[in-house]
Order: sequence, then structure tokens, then C-alpha cells
Amino acid sequence: MPDSATPSVLFVCVHNAGRSQMAAAFLTHLAGDRVQVRSAGSAPADTVNPAVVQAMAEVGIDITAEVPKVLTVEAVQASDVVITMGCGDTCPVFPGKRYLDWELPDPAGQGVEAVRPIRDEIEQRIRGLVDEIAPAN
Repeated sequence: MPDSATPSVLFVCVHNAGRSQMAAAFLTHLAGDRVQVRSAGSAPADTVNPAVVQAMAEVGIDITAEVPKVLTVEAVQASDVVITMGCGDTCPVFPGKRYLDWELPDPAGQGVEAVRPIRDEIEQRIRGLVDEIAPAN
């Protein structure tokens, strides 16, 4: 990790409508201002998946105001850690960045019942990431 006071993480998936939105929301929720959080997609959807919004609301996290964003080279350059969400997305690679790929099922077209286990897996991975890059003092 760079010596900057606040690490930054970018979550990437194709549509930025499901997994990356959940991951960004959990990281923001759990780390607060200890981490700068971004999410993006190479082919962003028009809206966040409604089943994802519902699943996150069930755990007390409101993402109704979130919108899918396009992946930019600048977003990658500005991030310390880039996490792709198991969707085969390609990301620009820059020296000094840490790249992780989290293989996770795609919630697209799934109901909330199918989204819940994906949400719970993402939450566990985010908790581990927070402990590693931004532990509470």
C-alpha cells in the first residue's frame, strides 16, 4: 500500500449494477472515511439491479441513490487496490497497484433470494479487506 493516509479501492464489474455496487457500499459502510471507495463498469447498466438494492436494504445499507459508472483509466490510476468481481473484465494495469479478482456469481437477472448469498460473501471479503488496509484504531 502507498504511504498515503487514506487507501483507495476501486471495484470493477461489467455493468457496475450488482457485485461492485454491493462491495463499494459495504466498504463505505464498514470503513467510513478510512478508505476512499470507487466502483465502475466497462459497460455500465442504466440502473443498479433492484434485487441488489433490496438485498442491501435488508442489512441496513441504502444504495437507492447509486448509479452505474463507466470505468476510466483515471479511476484505476487514482486507486491503490483494484478488485475485479469475477466477470472477466479487463482493467488497465499500472505499476504499484494491487490487483485482486474475486470470483463471485453474477446477480444479474436473479431474484433477491439468489442475491443474498452473494451479498453475504462480499461482506465477508470486505471485512477482511478492511482489517488489512484500514484497521480501526
